[in-house]
Amino acid sequence: MSKKIINFDREFVWHPYASSEDKNPLYNVVKAKGCKIYLDSGKALIDGMSSWWCVIHGYNNPKINDAMIKQIKKFSHVMFGGFTHEPAVTLAKKLIEITPKKLKKVFFSDSGSVSIEVAMKFAIQYWYAKGSPSKKKFLTVRNGYHGDTFSAMSVSDPENGMHKIFNESLIKQFYVSKPESSSNPVTKSYSLKEMESTLIKNRKQIAAIILEPILQGAGGMRIYKSEYLKKIKKLCKKYDVLLILDEIATGFGRTGKLFAFEHAKVTPDILCLGKALTGGYIGLAATIVSKDIAKTISNNEPKLFMHGPTFMANPLACAASLASINYLSQYDWKKRVKNIENTIKKYFEKIKLNSEVKDIRIIGALGIIEMKSIVNVGSFQTKAVENGIWIRPFKNLIYIMPPYTIKKSELNFLLNSLEKTINLEYSN
Repeated sequence: MSKKIINFDREFVWHPYASSEDKNPLYNVVKAKGCKIYLDSGKALIDGMSSWWCVIHGYNNPKINDAMIKQIKKFSHVMFGGFTHEPAVTLAKKLIEITPKKLKKVFFSDSGSVSIEVAMKFAIQYWYAKGSPSKKKFLTVRNGYHGDTFSAMSVSDPENGMHKIFNESLIKQFYVSKPESSSNPVTKSYSLKEMESTLIKNRKQIAAIILEPILQGAGGMRIYKSEYLKKIKKLCKKYDVLLILDEIATGFGRTGKLFAFEHAKVTPDILCLGKALTGGYIGLAATIVSKDIAKTISNNEPKLFMHGPTFMANPLACAASLASINYLSQYDWKKRVKNIENTIKKYFEKIKLNSEVKDIRIIGALGIIEMKSIVNVGSFQTKAVENGIWIRPFKNLIYIMPPYTIKKSELNFLLNSLEKTINLEYSN
C-alpha cells in the first residue's frame, strides 16, 4: 500500500518548496504521538522540526484532541460575517490577556502569510484615515522572511531570499542591511544607521517597519541583539511610523520568552501570530492591533476594513488554540525550553568540531548549524531517517526545533543521531 501511495503522490501531488518532479525521499506517515512520527514501515522517527515550528506540545495531545472533539460535535465552521461564537471570543480575550496592554483588537485569518497581508493593509489604511495616503510603503531588513503571498514576499529578502524571481512583479519596498549578529555591538550597527537614514529621506512614504523580532527565520536563521529592536522602536516613534512584529515563528515560547519581543521589552503597534497558535493542529493566525489603529481606521472613511477570509475565526481552530495556550500554562514550559537549550549547547560543542561546520547558533528550543556549503537534502535526510530522526535542512542550514514536551532520552537520541548523521554526510 505504501508504494502505491507514494507512487500516486509522485504522479499527482506537488510538495512545498520543491519541483513538481521532486526526486528527494518521500515517507508515508501513518501515525504521530508525542514526539514520534511513525512510518508505514513501522519505523518511528524522533521529530526534530515540530512540523515547521508549530507542534510545540507534540502530536496527539489529549487536551487539544478533547477540545476539538467537543467543538466538532457542536459545529466545525460557521461564517464570521454577522455571526460570532464562544471559541473566537474566548480566544480573542485570551490573546489580549497574554499580549501587551496596548494591543486591543484581534483579526483572525487562516495562515501566517495572510496575517502579514492583513497587518500591511491595516498600516496603509491607518495612515490613509489620518490623511497621509502617501504612507503606503514598508521598511525592513535583508535576510528576512514573512511568507509566500505577494505582499509578504515584498517584505522578504528580494535578492538572497527564496522569492527573487518574482522581484519585478512585487511592490518595491525599502530595505536596509540585515541586523548584525548578537556578537556585534549595537552602537556600531551599520544596519541601524541605514535604517535612520532611510527614515529621514522617506518617512512620508513609509507606513511601517516590519521585522521578525530577535530571530530571523527562513531568510537565514539569524539571531540579533535585543538592543537592536529597542533602537528600532525608538526610531519608529521618532519618525512617526508603525512597528509590525512578525511572531509567527517565534511566538509561544520558542526563544525562551512567550513572545520574542519580550527580550527587548518593546510593544509593537501590530502583532502577527500563527504556527504554534493552535499547537500545530490546524491552520489559524491572528493580527492584533492597538486601540488607536482600530479606532482611527473605523472612525474615518471608508471605515470598513475590507478583508474577510472564508475560514476566519474557524471555531475548530479557535478551540484548538485555546486548548494549546491553556496547556502551555499548565507545565513549566520555560524550564523545559531552557533545558532543551542547554542540552543543544552541549551537543553542538561537539558538532562544531566537524570541519564543514561554519557556525552554530542557539536560542531557546532552537539550534542552528550553518554549514560551509549547501546541504544535499535527499542524501542528508536519508541518513537522518536511517538514524531514527526527522530533520529537514534548508540551503546550508541544518536546524532543530523539537517540541517542548520532548523527553530527555528522546532529546539525547535526537542530538546523538544528528551528530552521527552530520559526520556520515561530511566524512570525506
